Amino acid sequence: MSDYDVIVVGGGSPGEHCAGELADGGLRVALVERELVGGECSYWACIPSKTLLRPGEAVHQAREAAATAQVDVGAALAWRDFMVSDYSDAGQEQWLASKGIDLLRGTGKLAGTGAVEVDGVRHSARHVVLANGADPVIPPVPGLRELDGVWTNREVTGMKAIPRHLLILGGGPVGAEMAQAVRRLGGDVTLAEGASHVLAREPAPLGNALGAVLRAEGIELLLGVHVTAARRDGEDYVLVLDNGAEVRGDHLLVATGRRPRAHGIGLETVGVQAGEHGIPVDARLRVAERLWAIGDVTGIRLLTHVGKYQGEVVASNILGEPREAHYEAIPDVVYTDPQAAAVGATEARFIATTPVSEVAKTETYTRAYAQSTGFLTLLSDGERLTGACALGPEAGEWLQQATLAIRARVPLVVLRDTIQPFPTFSEIYVATLKALHNEIAGGGQPAGTTAP
Repeated sequence: MSDYDVIVVGGGSPGEHCAGELADGGLRVALVERELVGGECSYWACIPSKTLLRPGEAVHQAREAAATAQVDVGAALAWRDFMVSDYSDAGQEQWLASKGIDLLRGTGKLAGTGAVEVDGVRHSARHVVLANGADPVIPPVPGLRELDGVWTNREVTGMKAIPRHLLILGGGPVGAEMAQAVRRLGGDVTLAEGASHVLAREPAPLGNALGAVLRAEGIELLLGVHVTAARRDGEDYVLVLDNGAEVRGDHLLVATGRRPRAHGIGLETVGVQAGEHGIPVDARLRVAERLWAIGDVTGIRLLTHVGKYQGEVVASNILGEPREAHYEAIPDVVYTDPQAAAVGATEARFIATTPVSEVAKTETYTRAYAQSTGFLTLLSDGERLTGACALGPEAGEWLQQATLAIRARVPLVVLRDTIQPFPTFSEIYVATLKALHNEIAGGGQPAGTTAP
């Protein structure tokens, strides 16, 4: 008899979520974690970064709404510490115990089919779920890897004081969010990105619009440039750019992506080889006999909500409910102010855009509505939505309408017949769907057109 029905290796959000679903289904479950239960998202990424963004956002909104406010930096950092439970997972230990889930502290690795070793101690299970997560990528910039004190997401979200001048290498979600957080908390920021716009994997109009917001707040954006060397000069970090310029600051954040933690975990003991982008899985997240993988280690999309979704899919399959994962409607949200959000396709024949400044809600939300750079863009094949992107207050919330519409293949005629409440940002769909209808009626744009 096996020690457990399921062993989940990795106690980040995906693994924790999957273990909970399995325990709720009546199975004997163990969770292996070498650090803190809750993982990267809870202590060094999603939660602390959004906590650090919120004070500056609240002050900015107050000032735009005919009020006054200022950030108490000490209180903001103390709030961050509270939100990460002072880097203690005692609460999560209690949650696991309440579910009847055993916590196996240590580093887990596969030891054959249905077997996991945790710091050399062997445990057996009918099924094993790999949720090993990912590590930050440090690019091969000459001199960079030799520098002491370089920040990744862990150090920047755990900062004890605000940098005087933060250098950021990489303009993705982490770079953009932390640039704004540090700037609004009182520090200067210079961000270098090799692409022509921030959020390089998103449509250019979305990245360009967010870039304009960041620049307006005094953040120096160096776009379309590459860092050719890194060094220390006294107390400063110095980045050398390919155009010959140099930038310097007292702290350096490397935010150039993450790599699935798929090597050194015993895959060879079950005859599996990790691919270039992670552990290969089928549509049900199955790796091999009685072996599954979820979250960042799959390399499919390194997002907490994707990992949690995959955890639910695997739990359903193990519990006897066959289920496949679908990725055509994965929402991306960057929690800057305003938020940048995107879902689905980035190119389509039929495209329509409406500025946020034309939505009545904006007039009640901010005094600067007329200058808003926000927008909603909808993409369609002529019958249904295939993609969307948006920049605006809480865009991640109201873009979820498009996410559901894409996933459920809701006909455009039904979307146009949906009543949107007044005054909300969701009303932007009324104008954009009307414009999309007119675009389709007029024949649309050349195939392959990118969102405007």
